[in-house]
Amino acid sequence: MLATSLTNLKPNDLSEILSLSWMRQAIESLSEIHTNIKGLITDLEFPVSHWDEKWIDAYLDGSVKLLDICIALSSLLCRLDQSQLFLHFVIQMLEHSSNSSQQMKLVWASLHDWKGQFSSNNLKLENCHDILKNLAGIPYSENEKISDKSNVLMRALYGVKVHTVIVCSVITAALSSCSKPLIELRVPDKFLWSNAFNELQAIVLSEVRTHLPSEKVIMLKELEAVELCVERLHVLTGCVCDKDEKVSSEMNFVCMGNCIENEQSEKEAAGQEQLEKLEDVVSDLAGRSEKLSEGLDLLSTQIDGFFQIVLTGRDALLSNLRASNRIRESNEEENAIR
Repeated sequence: MLATSLTNLKPNDLSEILSLSWMRQAIESLSEIHTNIKGLITDLEFPVSHWDEKWIDAYLDGSVKLLDICIALSSLLCRLDQSQLFLHFVIQMLEHSSNSSQQMKLVWASLHDWKGQFSSNNLKLENCHDILKNLAGIPYSENEKISDKSNVLMRALYGVKVHTVIVCSVITAALSSCSKPLIELRVPDKFLWSNAFNELQAIVLSEVRTHLPSEKVIMLKELEAVELCVERLHVLTGCVCDKDEKVSSEMNFVCMGNCIENEQSEKEAAGQEQLEKLEDVVSDLAGRSEKLSEGLDLLSTQIDGFFQIVLTGRDALLSNLRASNRIRESNEEENAIR
């Protein structure tokens, strides 16, 4: 199942790795894997009392790290979603206004604010790299002294960890454009899913690395498409502002003296052409912005679902541990009475 999940994440088009649709698919695969590991534990019929303390500590420590990563990703997605308010304001202003110089200045300022938010680092998200590096640094070591059931569980938990690290590291790098070295794992060949993992890792890391040296602030495919529109609109609104102010001052001068009709008509024609370009870019921005908003909402839903799966698994283990401790304490009391 793990091999199939990893194979299905290999995209036909490499650029899809940095898209919201691939990220949704990747988080969905994590949700399935983490759900099935709970089913495997049930099938193995492990009493909690038979769990080694090291396993329990590793599981609880790993799960809380995953929760931290989910919170960081959700925080960034919320921030990206809120940034759409700048663009909604711009689109509304340009679609339902007279495009005066003052309005153009407001639009230009909003676009400038939208661009500026990506120049600041998201420390919480960059910390995810350190969390994932810590998880990846725990090697797999087979213990011949433990039972076959225990070895099955250890191998499965290792597979889940590896799958989780590669997916989360790529998503973190794409959303944060983090320049820190990407995490690369070496998986022993003895695992049935090792080939599928190595092929996926080679593909995704190669694609992400092609973008990191360019020092691009934005790597996410849908966000980059919106950024291109914003850049064009930012230039156009700046030109319209300058042109409106120039025309206004010259018209005041003409009112005091001679009127040069040909020059004025040329300016009007140029202004009309500029406004037509503006309308095309606004329409393009509206479509791309809506696609980005829909993608962000769907990915947020997937991450929230994954968060709940990790949280319920952690709570279930803690509940079983408490129940096991109560039974043990009760038995000790009975023995003491006897």
